[in-house]
Amino acid sequence: MQIATWNVNSIRTRLDHVCQWLDATGVDYLCLQETKVVDAEFPRHPFLERGYTVYCSGQKAYNGVAIISRQPLAAVEAGFAPHLPTQADLDDQKRLIRAQLAPDLTLVNVYIPNGGEYASEKYHYKLRWLVGLYNYLQQLRGEVILCGDFNIAPEDKDLFDASDRATKVGATDAEREQLAAIRALGFCDAFRHFTDAAGHYSWWDYRAGAFRRNHGWRIDHLYITTGLKQRAQACRIDVAPRRLPKPSDHAPVILTIE
Repeated sequence: MQIATWNVNSIRTRLDHVCQWLDATGVDYLCLQETKVVDAEFPRHPFLERGYTVYCSGQKAYNGVAIISRQPLAAVEAGFAPHLPTQADLDDQKRLIRAQLAPDLTLVNVYIPNGGEYASEKYHYKLRWLVGLYNYLQQLRGEVILCGDFNIAPEDKDLFDASDRATKVGATDAEREQLAAIRALGFCDAFRHFTDAAGHYSWWDYRAGAFRRNHGWRIDHLYITTGLKQRAQACRIDVAPRRLPKPSDHAPVILTIE
């Protein structure tokens, strides 16, 4: 079984890239972020032609998440509200979708807020959203795959330049502490399960030749619970789509589980 996560930075703009990548990889589940389209206008047909089913929660021009699945899924829910009605206000931005892959296996796809400038209103919203995610994950039972664009580099080796990270959103102590609390619920960073090396990134700015120079950040993650850790066979970042004309600024990350 292969599960991939990819911030596509507009599914309609990147549709050909995504379809070509699916044809080449044949992953079982593709979790998308930043789809930037309302559900009624999501381009389902190319995926249906390939034997996939689309589940999405989106909004116009911003945010949006989707799960592209090789098999129909019996239980799919969007947002915090189904399990945390007190945090339903966080669902105004479409950033979370959950699917039951098996009775004891849940897939959660998230697009965590960017955070804007340090100490800004958007930054504090990001921290509040992370608390909401922590509370949400506490409600889940069985094995869980938590994936998506986290907009957080967990360690200094996950970004090319950590020299000013104290106020660099995506690498601040407060964000990392929130992510560490989530991981302490029983999650393993699947990519780090296979390599400790620095220099592996999943996002590169469009500017200043960042991709060519490998000046990136590792902010797209797959986290797995203990039972899945024992079954994990590989987790890799596929940089090839980032080399395409007019690419997303993110690369897909793929987890293989036996």
